[in-house]
Amino acid sequence: MKDIPMPPRDVVFPPGRQALYKKNRYSPAVRSNGFLFVSGQVGSRADGTPEPDLESQVRLAFTHLNAVLEAAGCSFDDVVDVTVFVVDPEKNFERIWQIVPDYWGNAPYPTLTGIGVTWLYGFQFEIKVIAKLPS
Repeated sequence: MKDIPMPPRDVVFPPGRQALYKKNRYSPAVRSNGFLFVSGQVGSRADGTPEPDLESQVRLAFTHLNAVLEAAGCSFDDVVDVTVFVVDPEKNFERIWQIVPDYWGNAPYPTLTGIGVTWLYGFQFEIKVIAKLPS
């Protein structure tokens, strides 16, 4: 059986974050088969360091997420699946979930998987999504 070459990845970069993604060796998002697969977004400052305040970190993660979605011609309304990673969810989940309605929109909501973790490279919250690309 002959190997069929994979087409190059259709990568989406939000404005002003290319150096950070290049440094860390990953794509912020990839378009494939009508969907946008967005890498986990965190509340990082311009230099890549964590925003220290939890609520500010969550808001900044959503700001970064929305910039990636916008660069692909999407919005959070196009998101169909969400995965969140939370350090110490017993302590932090309720605080985080009070911020979510500011970004989440109205029902029907996307699917959600929440995962408690012990370490996120100095961050306390990360969000990754899959969005349906507009036709």
